[in-house]
Amino acid sequence: MYRVSILYPKTEGTTFDHDYYRDSHMPMVASRLGDTCQSWSSDKVLDGPFEAVGYLMVDDLAAFQAKMGEHAGEIMGDVANYTAITPQLVVSEITN
Repeated sequence: MYRVSILYPKTEGTTFDHDYYRDSHMPMVASRLGDTCQSWSSDKVLDGPFEAVGYLMVDDLAAFQAKMGEHAGEIMGDVANYTAITPQLVVSEITN
């Protein structure tokens, strides 16, 4: 199992619509990933260097990468609907 963390660094002068991210963007991403996305969640960061963090739990990294490639334009095009912050991705293998 793999965790894809989507990090949004705090950036002066930018906003982040947490409601849109939680209610529209992340469900859309999960639907485009299909069966490879086991679950997702999002955090509104209260303190620290990030504004928000999203998580995707995926069981097949190659399938995830293929689906992301297929839908990257739509997914990345939607980012402007909730922020101007460029997301950073961290992919990790869950070991426990």
